[in-house]
Amino acid sequence: MQTLFDSHCHLDFAVFDDDREALLQRAQDAGVSDILIPGVSAAQWPKQQRLAEQYGGLHNAFGLHPYFLQQHQGGDIERLREQLLKFPRSAIGEIGLDATCDNHEQQRWFFNAQLQLAAELARPVILHHRKTLDEMSALISQQQLVGGVVHAFSGNFQQAQRYLSLGFYLGVGGIITYPRAKKTRATIAKVGSKHLLLETDSPDMPLSGYQGQRNEPARIARVVRELAVILGQPEAELRQQLWQNTQDFLSFSATGQ
Repeated sequence: MQTLFDSHCHLDFAVFDDDREALLQRAQDAGVSDILIPGVSAAQWPKQQRLAEQYGGLHNAFGLHPYFLQQHQGGDIERLREQLLKFPRSAIGEIGLDATCDNHEQQRWFFNAQLQLAAELARPVILHHRKTLDEMSALISQQQLVGGVVHAFSGNFQQAQRYLSLGFYLGVGGIITYPRAKKTRATIAKVGSKHLLLETDSPDMPLSGYQGQRNEPARIARVVRELAVILGQPEAELRQQLWQNTQDFLSFSATGQ
């Protein structure tokens, strides 16, 4: 059966430092062969690089996340450009807007600057959102992007259609394991598997039954089983589709680069 690709896991975070190798072994045992690590700040990029060199099946994206706004400086955009030129297979992310964070105008400046960079370098983007899906789609529509993924999509079907029309995939993770997530489950069912990427957002977004615990890539196997039920699609067929979607999103073969 096709292995799984966790398209969003913050494996570089310090919470994994004590048992990262054991975690990766559990992921492998669960059928997870590849993991994408999204960047959140310039300070983390060197650690991401070291991890990708140390372990097989790890891939990096580089970006400036709105949660870490206080760490970002204007010069980080040029640093990001240099980083992306060094790694021509890397996506840009995790970037976005978050209505629960302060300094919204500053968030918009960094977001727009990174969108412009994505358009210039023809890189896909990984989007963070919180109560900002409509605002972000309006800004994205002003750029000529090659596409991307809406991480942890939780919007309605109309919002999903808008992002699909802009060339984006929708990231699906542990939220669909909660029966109360009726809107998200219904939207995902309408969208269909050709427009989805599998993700955990580890160490965050724990699955139902694991509330309060650190999330990890091995648990994505349960997500894909639940997704197969929601879509009414055989799991083996779904795994193949999700793998192909991830390759199309990143536009490179999963070789650990």
